[in-house]
This record gives sequence, structure tokens and C-alpha cells, in this order.
Amino acid sequence: MPPEPLDQTLDRANSDVVLIVDDVPDNLAVLHDALDESGFTVLVATGGEMALQRAAQALPDVVLLDAMMPGMDGFEVARRLKAMPATAHIPIIFMTGLTETEHLVAALESGGVDYVTKPIKPKEVLARMQVHLASARERRQARNALDAFGYASITVRASDGRLMWQTVLARELLQRYCGAGAAPNVAPQVLLDWLRRHAFDAEQRQIEPPPLRVEQGARALSFRLHQQTGDGEGGGDWLIVMREESDAAVIEALSLSLGLTAREAEVLYWLVKGKTNRDIGEILGASPATIKKHLERVYVKLGVETRTAAATVALQRVRQLQPQFQPQFQG
Repeated sequence: MPPEPLDQTLDRANSDVVLIVDDVPDNLAVLHDALDESGFTVLVATGGEMALQRAAQALPDVVLLDAMMPGMDGFEVARRLKAMPATAHIPIIFMTGLTETEHLVAALESGGVDYVTKPIKPKEVLARMQVHLASARERRQARNALDAFGYASITVRASDGRLMWQTVLARELLQRYCGAGAAPNVAPQVLLDWLRRHAFDAEQRQIEPPPLRVEQGARALSFRLHQQTGDGEGGGDWLIVMREESDAAVIEALSLSLGLTAREAEVLYWLVKGKTNRDIGEILGASPATIKKHLERVYVKLGVETRTAAATVALQRVRQLQPQFQPQFQG
């Protein structure tokens, strides 16, 4: 039997997982002992390639990363971790003996959230870690809550379209609506175009843009720009909340709440969407005459006499189910 994946064998309920990356055994030993005594689960890597493998397997809560290592240095390790959707959200704290401004800037530009200088002082490292772990934990809980309520969230870097974060539900929805050809770590072009078109107004003028909708048959995926999480340079990073909207669910609710048959509810729903009898017939595989007969029965059940009156009653009910629903009915 193959071993369980590393991320499934770690006791995350009782301790945070820290990955220490350093090519000097003495540094590893000092930090390992201090963190272990403080209740952390500690993983180690002595080189860049090993660090990438361990991070992808374990998905640690924080990475302590040596800046200067032979072969792949810490800056490149950080860039690669930030380029992978599964690890992009993990806070990286650099450990460096270099205090020149250009090296500290390089650490932050490559994806680090903080740095400590060598020789390492374990108490300082612990204090810095706790700050970033608390912030990361709040973001993770918020994202998990979105998933639990049927929403999904992604973080997109506007400058190049890279997906810096995506929940499991978000990944499934993007795959379903944007196709197998979409790159797993890059936002779909339609989403990126929408983001770039509205990011300035959202950031500078505090204007919430209209939602983006990607339709697929009787279902649609809506995108809402939630908040900026980056510093705005090059467009910054943006948290986008997604939700799948299902015509089928609304049709079923219309049927139950208005006392209609399933077919009558379908006809009424597409009427509210602005479809003609001919359009509805093509959607449902029926003739316009049959659709007209269904509508006549709908009028009787709703106590109305016209298409407009029936659409008004249905629209009130649909908006209870989908508050962002935009009708196309023209009367």
C-alpha cells in the first residue's frame, strides 16, 4: 500500500507546520529545537529542490527560508513557491546575513513577507512567525467559509493574470466553465480582461464593478470583485468571489412556490429571461403553440392575464432566490 500523502499525515489540528530551508545543519538544529519546544510541527529541507518538493507535499503554514544557498538560492525558491497555486498563499520569512538594501528588497520582491537577520535569534523568529501565521489563518478561515456557503474564491495578480490562490471549489468551477485547455495557474482571459477593465475604478473611485457572468447552458458562473490584497503596483492582487448560479434550482423553486408543474415553471422562467415563445420552444424542444398553451395555464394559476403580469410575479420570486438576477423581459 502506498504511503499517505504527507499533508494528510500531519497533525494540523493541534500544531502549525513550519518548513525550515537552510543548507547549514547547525542553523537547522537550533531552529528545529526551538520550534519543536514551542509546539510546532517542523519539517526541514537542505536545498532548493528539496524545499519545493516538501512544500508541495506538506503545504506548510509558514516557510523559513535561507536567502543564500548553493545551487538554487532562496529568492528563486520563493518565486517558484509563489508561482504555484497550491503554495502561493504560504507566508515566507527570509533568513539572511545580508543587510544591504538591494538584498532585502530582493527578498520582498520574490515573495517574502518578512525577514530576520543572522545570527538567528529563535525568540525573534517565533515572534515574527506568530504575526504572519495569525494573518494567514484569518485569510484561510475566510476562504473556507466562502467555500462552505457555496462560494469560491481566487486571488488574481492583475499585472500578469497569475492565480495566486484558489480554493478547491474555485479550481473545479474554473475547470468546468473555462475548459480543460485553461492553464491551471493563470486566470482565464475573459476574467482577466474584466478585472483590468474595472480595477482602476474599484481601487481609486471605490466603485463596485458589475459582476462578470460566464454562462453554460442552464448554469452560469458569476464573478464579483471583492477587495484588493496587493499594493496596487501593476494592478495589484485582487480577491474575486465566484458563485455558480443554476437555472435548474430556480426553476424547481418556482414550481414549488407558485404551484406550477415542472414544465410550466420552465416556460415561466425563460419568459422572465426575455425569451419569445419560439425561443422557449427551441430551448425546451417544443412547438411555440405548446408553449402558448403552457403559458395560458400559468396565467390561470397566477391569477394574471398577460405576459408582463406573469413575468412580474415570477421576477419577484426569482429575485428572492438570485438577488443579482438581471431580467431581460421587455413586455
